[in-house]
Amino acid sequence: MTLQDLLQYLNQLLQPELFSDVCPNGLQVEGKKTISRIAFAVSASLATIKQAIAIKADALVVHHGIFWDKTSCVLLGPKKQKFQLLLENEISLLAYHLPLDANQTVGNNWKAAHDLSLTNLKAFGLLGTNKIGVKAQIKPTLIEDFQIKLEAYYEHVAHAALGGKKQISSVAIVSGGAHWMIEQAIQEEMDCFITGSFDEPIWDLAHENGIHFLALGHFSTEKVGIQSLKQITTKHFDVPTHFINLFNPF
Repeated sequence: MTLQDLLQYLNQLLQPELFSDVCPNGLQVEGKKTISRIAFAVSASLATIKQAIAIKADALVVHHGIFWDKTSCVLLGPKKQKFQLLLENEISLLAYHLPLDANQTVGNNWKAAHDLSLTNLKAFGLLGTNKIGVKAQIKPTLIEDFQIKLEAYYEHVAHAALGGKKQISSVAIVSGGAHWMIEQAIQEEMDCFITGSFDEPIWDLAHENGIHFLALGHFSTEKVGIQSLKQITTKHFDVPTHFINLFNPF
């Protein structure tokens, strides 16, 4: 397969042109034109890139790439090392941020909702002009039981502010650093809001507004989409793929 084959497939699936994002989605660094092995990871960290080299990957597909609107474009220190390693080893870097959050097939939020057996799924979590999360119904469930299920699914202990009723029937999910979207969950009268990050004001917001808040880790809530993307890409192309799972507790 070629790099163009991979880029075309991922762009058709994730439709990055529909999103106004804080980073470029798609190809960020061009490597070999022919691809025989693809690595997938949550973030393009230096450790991830070194692992991609170790497994002889020709392309690295991530959720968090290297370029961000508010970061310097000067190549110093670890950032210089990242580019140097990618270019020396001719590894293409492809990154999909909001498109991988919002996608209703392989995205971080809709995939989790399906895996957790939630029903009546609808888009949720307005960011700019896009809704990047999901809201859904759940059969009446004790919040303590649902927390145990979430911790098993995400493989991460929850930071919880259990301010709502004992039994829940509605859930909203927005992966990553979306703790501030609890305000939207409150407005839409959700019983429970799930995300990756947390902050001090959330404790009071949850208890004052009668909602449950569960933060399962930025990394852990966003490895869902990239693993799902790996699986569907493996089925589509006859090339070896590998998920680089370098745990990040945050």
